Amino acid sequence: MSFTSCAIVMLGGALGTFLRYAISVLALPISRDLPWGTILINIAGSFAIGLFGTLTLASGRFPASENLRLFVMIGICGGFTTFSSFSLQTLDLLRAGAVPRAMLNVALSVVLCVAAVALGHFVASRFNDSAQRIAQIDIEEEA
Repeated sequence: MSFTSCAIVMLGGALGTFLRYAISVLALPISRDLPWGTILINIAGSFAIGLFGTLTLASGRFPASENLRLFVMIGICGGFTTFSSFSLQTLDLLRAGAVPRAMLNVALSVVLCVAAVALGHFVASRFNDSAQRIAQIDIEEEA
C-alpha cells in the first residue's frame, strides 16, 4: 500500500461520495415509502463494478492499470455505493414498524444489486472475449 495508491483511492472515494449525495438529493421526491435513492445507487454501483472490473482485466481487451482499477472499483464504487445507508434505512423501517417495507427494501436491494453486477459482468464479458473474472487482485474484492 503506497501513498500514491491511497491518494488514488481517496480521490475516487470523494468523487463517488459526491455522486451518491447528488443522486440521493435528486431521488428525495420518489423516496417516501422506500429509500429509492439508495436502492438505485446500489444497483448502479453494482452494475458499474461488474462492467468495469470485467472490461479492464489485464488479460482482456481493455486492460487498465492497477491504479485506474483502484480509483474506480475501490474509490468511486466504494464511495458511491451505500451499504451502510441501506442498513440504517432498513433498521429505521423496522423500528417504525414497517416490517413489510423493510423486507421489501432488503429483497429489492440484494436481488437487484446481485443482478446488476451480473449484468455488468455479462455485458463486459461480451466485449472481453467471454472473461470469467471481475476482480484480479484481492483488494478489488473488498470494494
